[in-house]
Amino acid sequence: MDKNVTRVRKKLADRAATGLKKYGVTTERRDLSLLDWLNHLQDELLDAAVYVERLKTDINTSKQTDNWREIL
Repeated sequence: MDKNVTRVRKKLADRAATGLKKYGVTTERRDLSLLDWLNHLQDELLDAAVYVERLKTDINTSKQTDNWREIL
């Protein structure tokens, strides 16, 4: 199997275990509506957009100071 797929599978399993321990439920729960699930997804995607913006800023700042290769 592809090493990247293997690493992602492990991360998913670890995340599921952490979520179950922290929240006591899985994504198989039935107490959320479709809109609730979409709101959760939107929150996660907004977080991801913030992370992308932060990394882009880091790259741009490093390029201006000629240290951009250190990030890559």
